[in-house]
Amino acid sequence: MKTLIGLTKEEVIEELKIFNVEPYRSKQIWNWLYYFGKTSFNEMNNISKDLRQKLNENYIISRPKIDTNLISKDGTQKWLLEFRDNEKIEMVYIPEDDRGTLCISSQVGCPMNCKFCNTGKHGFVRNLTSEEIVQEVLVARDELKEWENLNKKIGDGRTISNIVVMGMGEPLLNYENIVKALKIINDPDGICFSNRRITLSTCGLVPQIKQLANDLKVNLAISLHASTDEIRKKFMPVAEKYTIKEVMEACREYADKTSGRRITFEYIMIKDLNDTDEDAVRLISLVKKNRVPAKFNLIPFNPWRGCDFKPSTQERINKFAEIITKAKIPCPIRKARGQDIMAACGQLKSKDK
Repeated sequence: MKTLIGLTKEEVIEELKIFNVEPYRSKQIWNWLYYFGKTSFNEMNNISKDLRQKLNENYIISRPKIDTNLISKDGTQKWLLEFRDNEKIEMVYIPEDDRGTLCISSQVGCPMNCKFCNTGKHGFVRNLTSEEIVQEVLVARDELKEWENLNKKIGDGRTISNIVVMGMGEPLLNYENIVKALKIINDPDGICFSNRRITLSTCGLVPQIKQLANDLKVNLAISLHASTDEIRKKFMPVAEKYTIKEVMEACREYADKTSGRRITFEYIMIKDLNDTDEDAVRLISLVKKNRVPAKFNLIPFNPWRGCDFKPSTQERINKFAEIITKAKIPCPIRKARGQDIMAACGQLKSKDK
């Protein structure tokens, strides 16, 4: 059977015309799916019994199977979701005092093969569909019991305040599906996440970054991790295709098209590779020379079996952040979360069952 999850509101309206469903009624169904989180047409009590029967006979609005649910000692939660073809992805929820961040995946595996990332070590299987991407958010709301608390504040029952596309995969290699899914997630009649509360992270695919500002105006995060092309090529194959200069130019264009939206540059701190004072100075020069409104997010490297890289010392990370901050560029240091359940940055992977 067909699914209604993952279709845009306009597509749902068009799809249901075959049953002579009026647009306002289709919008009601949309609202049941995405504002109330219903998983059964029978619960849609302002829809006629005859229409509910037709919907049941022709469509599914199910969720993927939850294969594993792990909760870290720091409160971070990780789910292993299994889709209809038995492929699996991971999703992570990170609670904090003033926010709750849901990290969703865009692909099964990842083709980018960044050498510091455990996820990419396990290869690439396929893109997620728009349905599967949206289902991640729906499952999280189910599990965190958020549907009945959407009008409350974080800490008073509301749990998810931000969504980051930073899980498994390179989202801009799944461009059509990720844009479609995020538009559904953004729709004010349903899930209703503001673009300012959605962040998309990419390794720096220049053509797609330039296109993205025409289709979505979400927050953009770039996995930069190096101050020169020479260093970046040592652990990020994408650097062979796009130079840092090209990435910076694309970021400036993105910022210009999004009213000066600040770009976040993610930077994993690896000992004796990219963590010198000179690296920090070069980063400052890069964003200022290219006129990119920037924020650097320093990420302590999370060691994993089979990777030879070592994490920078905390002292070195602090000094690096100090240099950039003195240049009046925000430079927070990310706190490692969920390390005991392999949910920390670069550690996502689906273990063989």
